[in-house]
Amino acid sequence: MHLLFEETGKFLAGRILSEADASAQVELDSGKRVKVKAANILLKFEKPEPAQLMASAQAVASGIELDMAWEFAPEDEFGFAELARDYFSEQATLSEQAGMLLALFEAPHYFRRAGKGRFRKATKEILAQALAAIEKKKQIALQIEAWVKELSAGSCPAAIREQLYKILFKPDKNAPEYKAVVEASRATHLGPLELLIKAGAIDSPYQFHWKRFLLENFPKGTAFPKLEAPRITDELPLSSARAFSIDDSATTEIDDALSVQGLGSGTVLLGIHIAAPGLAIQPGSAIDQLGRARLSTVYMPGYKITMLPDEVVQAYTLMEGQNCPAVSLYVTLDEATLEIKSSETKLERVFIEANLRHDQLDAVVTTDWLENPAFEHEIDPKPLLDKRESLSFLHRLAKDLKAKREVVRGKPETFNRPDYNYRLVGNNGAEPKGDEQVEISVRQRGAPLDLIVSEAMILANSSWGSWMADLGVPGIYRSQASLAPGVKVRMGTKALPHAGIGVKSYAWSSSPLRRYTDLVNQWQIIACARFGHTAALAAPFKPKDAELFSIISSFDATYAAYNGFQNAMERFWVLKYVQQQGITELPASLFKDNLVRADHLPLVLPVAGAQGLPRWAQVMVRLGDIDEVSLDIHGTVTARLDGGPDDKSAGDTAEAPDDESDDDTLAGPIAIAVDLGEGDPAPGDNSAP
Repeated sequence: MHLLFEETGKFLAGRILSEADASAQVELDSGKRVKVKAANILLKFEKPEPAQLMASAQAVASGIELDMAWEFAPEDEFGFAELARDYFSEQATLSEQAGMLLALFEAPHYFRRAGKGRFRKATKEILAQALAAIEKKKQIALQIEAWVKELSAGSCPAAIREQLYKILFKPDKNAPEYKAVVEASRATHLGPLELLIKAGAIDSPYQFHWKRFLLENFPKGTAFPKLEAPRITDELPLSSARAFSIDDSATTEIDDALSVQGLGSGTVLLGIHIAAPGLAIQPGSAIDQLGRARLSTVYMPGYKITMLPDEVVQAYTLMEGQNCPAVSLYVTLDEATLEIKSSETKLERVFIEANLRHDQLDAVVTTDWLENPAFEHEIDPKPLLDKRESLSFLHRLAKDLKAKREVVRGKPETFNRPDYNYRLVGNNGAEPKGDEQVEISVRQRGAPLDLIVSEAMILANSSWGSWMADLGVPGIYRSQASLAPGVKVRMGTKALPHAGIGVKSYAWSSSPLRRYTDLVNQWQIIACARFGHTAALAAPFKPKDAELFSIISSFDATYAAYNGFQNAMERFWVLKYVQQQGITELPASLFKDNLVRADHLPLVLPVAGAQGLPRWAQVMVRLGDIDEVSLDIHGTVTARLDGGPDDKSAGDTAEAPDDESDDDTLAGPIAIAVDLGEGDPAPGDNSAP
């Protein structure tokens, strides 16, 4: 005697060894013996053999028309044998009964289980929905199959092209487009990115980087809603100062300006004037929400995404020829010794006499021109005719402030590497296409105009940071515990020392049109200026305010992402420059393991053939192929240029340049979110489940 029974969702048949009221001992064809509960027994039979029955039952099940079976099935609960007799005949065979059992079990959209061997048919509505879903799934599977064939043949379907960046970086892993890329990658044994590049899915390497950045950081696009900049309603006094700003020609968000009064009197009044959007924009307002969503302006060669709409920026920017609202820090100094006597913060209007552009004036405002009154250029630009004395004093002050910071810092700041300016010919600030001619020019760090502005801003940010702390008003600070290796700059709400700069506290406050942290700090500084010792009660953000910590957390992550993108785009244009100029080799310095830095371009790359060379060795590097998508380039050392001994220990003892911590980052592998290991294994995959 044999049994057909159910065990853990499977139907098995075997020979009865023994039987009791509640169970039976059964031997399967494999020789395995199992105990079967009486409730799980579905059929008892003598013939045929168990294996033969199961084979014939499968054949019967495959031929059953489910629509007809559903029509024959009673409305109430029924057993499989009953339906077999209705469907086949009153004398339905054992194979037909078992076949019906298998067919019912494998068609849950037609019949739902109601117990062991018992079923209830689905309603007409539910069946229609289920069949529609099955048909849809079938069509999707066919579509995926078609897309896989197209991708494998080197062509990208339009639907996948439209979803390209979402598939690669923020995929819906149930979407057919994603599944098609996974299956095509498996079929072709190509990585997803390589597959899509070969299929022509990426319009251009530049667009790849740009759209990837937008997807991750501006998924709703970069356009601003239409907003009107609120007016500053305060009755602000007009300062006696006549200020000037110093920025690049491309700068539209002019945040800061300087003024000097009292030269020749023995006491000089330095004015550091910061644009004052915080006097009009209120925390929680629509414009504030825009700023908090973006947190910073995004910079890249030839283009930028501003933190605030241009019409808002222009309402508060320090435009020449206008009396502009400003938060001003006035520092009283001894003209001879440069000793700081006092400082005061005022909310006022300041006349902006000029917007100086350092890229137009660096060749004029040199150290000789500033320090030697007798030195004359052949032609001095008109904007500087009455600024030489003020700029000379500011340069002398900047050098003094820097020297004093270096004493606190413990060692001098030495910037051996230049800054580089990028210009896309004919771009004029429009969104780049990626094929523009690029010009790269060198600008040495610490140029006089740079030094003047940077030291003035450090003075303002450190002075206001300490002032807020003295009044018990929290702010957003940047601090660094020491210059020891691995000790990084951190952001927090406490006024802690910044060892890297050499000041006792540092609160970004000088760029409120470009950085959200500066706008937040400006609100706090305005409260200090208005309320003095009671400012902590009136400031928008109170001590231990959770909002401040939330802003810091968001800003840290966002600012890092923006800087990473800026670095990537600068690297893109450097590689484009190498291609456009036909550069095949270049001189470089070995600075770490097998990494070199080009001597005359902002380019770091790995090289072969550097083994045994000392650190800082000067070498000639032959360049390899460029991958504009991965931003990758390799090189080979072809010669040693400095003629030094190949003594590795000598190089290792050399002290790194002070700006070495600001290393260019190498482009690493593009991190995509397509996982070929998910889902069903690829054909031929014999790994254990």
